Amino acid sequence: MYDYLIVGAGLYGAVFAHEATGQGKKCLVIDRRDHIAGNAYTEKVSEIHVHKYGAHIFHTSDKEVWDYVNQFAEFNNYINSPLAVYRDELYNLPFNMNTFSKMWGIRTPEEARKKIAAQVKELGIINPQNLEEQALSFVGTDIYRKLVKGYTEKQWGRSCKELPTSIIKRLPCRFTYDNNYFNDRYQGIPIGGYTAMVEKILDGIEVKLNTEFAALIKDKPKIAKKIIYTGCIDEYFDYCLGALKYRSVQFETEELQMADYQGNAVINYTEREVPYTRIIEHKHFEFGKQPTTVISREYPMEWQPGLEPYYPINDEENNALYCSYQKLSNQDRHVVFGGRLGRYQYYDMDQVIRSALNDAKCVKDD
Repeated sequence: MYDYLIVGAGLYGAVFAHEATGQGKKCLVIDRRDHIAGNAYTEKVSEIHVHKYGAHIFHTSDKEVWDYVNQFAEFNNYINSPLAVYRDELYNLPFNMNTFSKMWGIRTPEEARKKIAAQVKELGIINPQNLEEQALSFVGTDIYRKLVKGYTEKQWGRSCKELPTSIIKRLPCRFTYDNNYFNDRYQGIPIGGYTAMVEKILDGIEVKLNTEFAALIKDKPKIAKKIIYTGCIDEYFDYCLGALKYRSVQFETEELQMADYQGNAVINYTEREVPYTRIIEHKHFEFGKQPTTVISREYPMEWQPGLEPYYPINDEENNALYCSYQKLSNQDRHVVFGGRLGRYQYYDMDQVIRSALNDAKCVKDD
């Protein structure tokens, strides 16, 4: 008998297990995959730490979370400064004065503001009703057409007119020559990769990989007093109310016999006609000098059983369905749902850790 059966060895599960163990609880962590660290998992290829499930760049303004992860890893000073390719044009991201200068041949913030304001005024959008209208009223026609529309429609598999305004509101836009994508106080990549960091978080805790929750609980229904479940909430309830929708991603990864492929860790491809959304060159996350390089092209796709669920589609229909599952979960005090899949919400890594730390504060009452 364990105090906690923790389903999922990603960041949420690992942090919760670490905190609960520190309070004297006996924990078992299981994962259906053959590795720990969830989607933050990094594997070594020719001495390069490859982000197997896409780029993971740690950033936060939460000093407590920053101090927490620094117990388990030393972070480098990597700053996320992606680029965007539109046809034969190259732009800096996020939208900033370097972007505007390249787009319009201007130099000052005042010129940029006037250019955007003139385009927005010409459109006459008063109350944006979808992502397209929100983006147009936010950055004008040129930026939207070249850098937003195609990339966003590839990413979500829908017209921008069908997407909620909230998605574009997360994108930073600034009138300075600053290519740092994030506004957070702390940022970096753990030296040695995320897998090594999570190994230290889970040090001394029993972990079983290649283990399916449903099979385990069927064989040992009373294995733990409480379950911490970080998988899909609808899967836990055997999809009894229907399946929640996600976007998935397929990665095409290859090692190239050259020292440098693109000169930057992240380059987005914003044309709708280019099938992938971006190319990641993994060595640049840790300023690598290896003689070869590893790149990954990312192809977004609609999720279906057998694929990895990455991005919850938080539209009205799916949010309502999640609320129905949440009501079911409230009837079972034996299980706590956590993480991106358990709560059907997109989280940055620091938000996952903060959530796990907050939930672990209740451990002493169990």
